[in-house]
Amino acid sequence: MPPPIFSVSATTPEEHLVAEAARILCQGGLVAFPTETVYGLAADATNPHAIERLNRVKGRPPEKPYSLHLYDAAQVTSFVEVIPPLARRLMDRFWPGPLTIVIPSKTGGTVGFRLPKHPVAQEFLRRCQRPVVAPSANRSGFPPPTDGREAQAALEGQFDCLLEAGPTPLGRESTVVQIIGNRLTILREGAVPAQELQAAVGPQ
Repeated sequence: MPPPIFSVSATTPEEHLVAEAARILCQGGLVAFPTETVYGLAADATNPHAIERLNRVKGRPPEKPYSLHLYDAAQVTSFVEVIPPLARRLMDRFWPGPLTIVIPSKTGGTVGFRLPKHPVAQEFLRRCQRPVVAPSANRSGFPPPTDGREAQAALEGQFDCLLEAGPTPLGRESTVVQIIGNRLTILREGAVPAQELQAAVGPQ
């Protein structure tokens, strides 16, 4: 039986459908959903079996980390000792929005954070009430899907639910930056242009 597809409004998503998608994720499932950039494939970050399956579906090596998707910027404080001032400035300027920020974590490594702007993503992540990873809903190395049909085709049925809300507004992946101390490094330029970032942070 093919996985369920829940068609929801991109601006005012039907709460009962989003709640069901969140329930599926909390039970270990993989849920495809829209952000303002591309469609993501969400898994419970605290469930090793869900992460292992996500790696298989993506064709992604287990040592490659995922960023955490948030519904509230305050969640960052659960994972880091301190938010670098430069990171705070970017969060205030670009969140919610298409910017992933990688900063030092409590565990001694780094962790990436993304706070999507899309109403469906925000409601879904809020209802999950747990850390969620959500890379693009495709196999690694292939173009990320920008609408539900592309996500279905890319995943070939290897998901448990799809929140379908039409084309994504931006159609391009988030920009990824890393901040160590007072230094910003752009790891991937995406929907936020490099010049806009530099204007926000000033001379380094």
